[in-house]
Amino acid sequence: MANNTADHPQGNSVAEGNHDGDFGVTMTDLKGLMELRSAEAVGKIRDNFGDVQSICRRLKTSPIEGLSGNPVDLEKRHAAFGKNFIPPKKAKTFLQLVWEALQDVTLIILEIAAIISLGLSFYHPPGGDSEACGQVAGGVEDEGESQAGWIEGAAILFSVIIVVLVTAFNDWSKEKQFRGLQSRIEQEQKFTVIRKGQVIQVPVAEIVVGDIAQIKYGDLLPADGILIQGNDLKIDESSLTGESDHVRKSLEKDPMLLSGTHVMEGSGRMVVSAVGLNSQTGIIFTLLGASEHDEEKKVKKTKTRDGIALEIQPLKSDEAAESEEKEEKEEAKPVKKVNVTKKEKSVLQGKLTRLAVQIGKAGLIMSAVTVIILILYFVIDTFGIQGRTWVAECTPIYIQYFVKFFIIGVTVLVVAVPEGLPLAVTISLAYSVKKMMKDNNLVRHLDACETMGNATAICSDKTGTLTMNRMTVVQAYIGDTHYKTVPEPEAIKPETLEVLVNSISINSAYTTKILPPEKEGGLPRHVGNKTECALLGLVLEVKRDYQPIRDEIPEEKLYKVYTFNSSRKSMSTVLKNADGGFRMYSKGASEIVLRKCSRILDTQGQPRVFKPKDRDEMVRKVIEPMACDGLRTICVAYRDFPAEGGEPAWDNENEILNELTCIAVVGIEDPVRPEVPEAISKCQRAGITVRMVTGDNINTARAIATKCGILLPGEDFLCLEGKEFNQQIRNDQGEVEQERLDKVWPKLRVLARSSPTDKHTLVKGIIDSTVGETRQVVAVTGDGTNDGPALKKADVGFAMGIAGTDVAKEASDIILTDDNFTSIVKAVMWGRNVYDSISKFLQFQLTVNVVAVIVAFTGACITQDSPLKAVQMLWVNLIMDTLASLALATEPPTDSLLLRKPYGRNKPLISRTMMKNILGHAVYQLVIIFTLLFAGEKIFDIDNGRNSPLHSPPSEHYTIVFNVFVMMQLFNEINARKIHGERNVFEGIYRNPIFCSVVLGTFCLQIIIVQFGGKPFSCTALTIDHWLWCVFIGVGELLWGQLVTSVPTHRLKFLKEAGHGITKEEIHEEELTEGADEIDHAEMELRRGQILWFRGLNRIQTQIKVVNAFRSSLYAGLESPESRSSIHSFMAHPEFVPLSEEEARIPPIEETGDEIEPLPSSSSGASGGGEPPSTFPQSCESSI
Repeated sequence: MANNTADHPQGNSVAEGNHDGDFGVTMTDLKGLMELRSAEAVGKIRDNFGDVQSICRRLKTSPIEGLSGNPVDLEKRHAAFGKNFIPPKKAKTFLQLVWEALQDVTLIILEIAAIISLGLSFYHPPGGDSEACGQVAGGVEDEGESQAGWIEGAAILFSVIIVVLVTAFNDWSKEKQFRGLQSRIEQEQKFTVIRKGQVIQVPVAEIVVGDIAQIKYGDLLPADGILIQGNDLKIDESSLTGESDHVRKSLEKDPMLLSGTHVMEGSGRMVVSAVGLNSQTGIIFTLLGASEHDEEKKVKKTKTRDGIALEIQPLKSDEAAESEEKEEKEEAKPVKKVNVTKKEKSVLQGKLTRLAVQIGKAGLIMSAVTVIILILYFVIDTFGIQGRTWVAECTPIYIQYFVKFFIIGVTVLVVAVPEGLPLAVTISLAYSVKKMMKDNNLVRHLDACETMGNATAICSDKTGTLTMNRMTVVQAYIGDTHYKTVPEPEAIKPETLEVLVNSISINSAYTTKILPPEKEGGLPRHVGNKTECALLGLVLEVKRDYQPIRDEIPEEKLYKVYTFNSSRKSMSTVLKNADGGFRMYSKGASEIVLRKCSRILDTQGQPRVFKPKDRDEMVRKVIEPMACDGLRTICVAYRDFPAEGGEPAWDNENEILNELTCIAVVGIEDPVRPEVPEAISKCQRAGITVRMVTGDNINTARAIATKCGILLPGEDFLCLEGKEFNQQIRNDQGEVEQERLDKVWPKLRVLARSSPTDKHTLVKGIIDSTVGETRQVVAVTGDGTNDGPALKKADVGFAMGIAGTDVAKEASDIILTDDNFTSIVKAVMWGRNVYDSISKFLQFQLTVNVVAVIVAFTGACITQDSPLKAVQMLWVNLIMDTLASLALATEPPTDSLLLRKPYGRNKPLISRTMMKNILGHAVYQLVIIFTLLFAGEKIFDIDNGRNSPLHSPPSEHYTIVFNVFVMMQLFNEINARKIHGERNVFEGIYRNPIFCSVVLGTFCLQIIIVQFGGKPFSCTALTIDHWLWCVFIGVGELLWGQLVTSVPTHRLKFLKEAGHGITKEEIHEEELTEGADEIDHAEMELRRGQILWFRGLNRIQTQIKVVNAFRSSLYAGLESPESRSSIHSFMAHPEFVPLSEEEARIPPIEETGDEIEPLPSSSSGASGGGEPPSTFPQSCESSI
């Protein structure tokens, strides 16, 4: 664009003078003016400037033509009034991130242990050689220790440093990615301004003071401005003032428009008066500058909690979490109750945190037991069996011994806690986010990525997402004739045609235009509102042009405009006639506008009376057939107000929008995107229910839903209109009742004529519902400003990148850069892939942990020394797991991910199949290691390393044990690529170069460590024979893996799952201890537990048995009255006994009516089941 040259020094000659002198108004004047509101501002403009037009003159801009766009002029304006750019906050330095990574609890324990060990290795106590201390002295003071005692401590510290650096680097690159993403979002943001009389889109950063900007419904204002002309403009200023009511803007009352506020209704033009740091938002940012530092700390802390500091998380108090929640302004999601964090913390993170804590506890117990056993053995052996006495000079030596035990204990703990976990999560998410960009998913919140993998329901918009959003008029009803194609102009009476063309040209936003195609032979470009583009297209098709009419009646001459909004569902424009009368043109949804018509133009172009029965006939004969073809019907009408009637009361809309004369009804087609049906069938195969929520009428919606495959022939489903939906879910007081909603949503597939509130109610209802086995995870797509609440409420909100308003993007988690439904399916695939990657990693990591802990524990207890030394353990655990997390977390997704049902919130991270794999491989590894440990010297014919004298260098025996252990892990890493019991573990391995390079890299490192590691790694070089045996035993892992896979999981009854969501018992205790504010949450969880409990009950059992079972076993052991009542209300929906997971989770609505009566239910809304009537018009049923 021309203004890119604005940075060149051509404007120097101008810039040298007094900047403010070049314009008739200074920056300070304008800044002062923008601080005023309503009447004050109007008064100030009148007193100081005269009117808005004269401000434009002083800013050397034309209200109609805008700026010239001359680079010199733009540069001059930048110099005088600043640029429209607010500098971002300072990024964290690498050192800060290193410091944060060091806060990890396990790392701190390790650091302390290493420092103590280092200190003691340099400390030689006096009297150490005295005979009285017996073997003990020899034990600690051996030649190896005295020379290389420091090596162990140093090696531990070294590995800690590596882990910290990797974590910090990861965080840093994540931060960098986010900044890049943020700047990309900002660069893509464009705004409509007028320059040289042309309406163009410029990047927000290039807007200058004096620009004439066009504003419309859904815009986020990029700069401060003063209104020049507005139609029914309402602004949401809550982001600046905190006032939730929308503020009406007009030239007479309040013309001040502020940056960062949202246009909720109407349209208009403004002259930009302040940009960047001088705008109201900028001033607030500057004020925040001082406290920004602390704020940033808190915000970022919560951010790192997302990915890295998983182990620490549970140690934080709930209050701390809650206060951080409040600070977390950037991702301000509704904060519910104390324990339910931002959007209830992402599913995966919840499970991981719990798992990490469980494993940590187990490790702690194991390590404590190890230390105690070692100390007891030592004490009994030294003072009991050898009968020595504790001598003062020996104390330091004994202490040194105890420290050695402590280090072995810490080693066990280090091995037990999966440090690689947080890293795997971060790598996996960061990798997915990067790749999702290529799939047109711009992820704004990291956790949305994996939540999407759990999605069970998608509520999608129709227009633009499922359809192409290229509207064209294909049928019309004009002058009592229904034309199946657009009629020739000759077929229509000139009078009718005249009023139709005028009505469409004037009564549509002047920003809507049809421009010539960009490429030869391409389609004309539709700019602005797509429905209006279709109507303008009709004008062009009947060989007329709308532009001359608009030039004759510019926007300034429009007397009053009622803009389109979601409650009106129509738009009207009033013109003043020369004789003092008024003419109003209206257009809108046909069933709404036709109700207000009392006349209709006949074949001769003359108005005749239009009675309700005529209307019903028209609906039956014209509108329904159009709707059944999937067309959207729009009615165009007008009304004349005679001069003698005086000026009507414009604010009384019901009176004004009445007594209309219908000109025509047109059917607009928006073709379904060709790739959508396939994408929807993929979703259905993957166990995701797609629902369509649209503002269109029910017949159009049903036709489109059938074309997309949302409605399948022969299925039992519901299509409802917003009104009917509300009747079914609200009680007599008009409040939404969850029980009523639970009867509707499982079968609901299409919600037509819905308001934004309906969409929000539906999403909230599905999320809060306790019907079915698991809580639903809902994704929602939205593009309009009014979709904001639903997008925020949903587990994952998708905003449209092209058609979406700024408000919608602000509320969303993921932005679809191509507005296409198929991109949502890709997001599901990536989400599931993240989940699977982490499960793969867990399967691998836990096998290593189980084996290492048992080996260290038993070894320490039997031979007083761990067969795997602390440094070796660290190599296996920290370094190798870090590499493994990189290898397994970057597996690319495959289509097979979409062939299974979603995991759901309660599905444990470690399934029974995975548990079988972990234990199966652990058995193999333990058998091999213990065989080598206690009989290795015989097998390989080498010296026994077990009770070797303490002065000896590292033995071949123990080196072979260590090497075999690592080889088995390496080959098990290949096994870990499959978690659902697949046989072919090599499938698609070449598609993941990272995996291959990590495995080879680890192998090479292992060779280096064994052959050249020497004393620090307690290794000695092995012969080629020994190496071949080690590799052979490792390859045995792959063969053993096939054997483990052959064992059917369902036979192994003893297998448990791990890494659940929160269970019923815990919630129950929590409920009793934490008091009333927890009950809601607890109730939800209780119900969830019960649902699992009931799955055992068979459907065929009679209701009486069910009731008895309820009474006998549920009331047992429930102490608190609250929980009892919660079960009562729970019993109001006994639709939860599917026989298997495979069965659809949709409860049969008919049964609820009969099943409920015998149950002793306290809830009022329980009865009244029965199936809501389907509202098919005859004509459509046959076509479907």
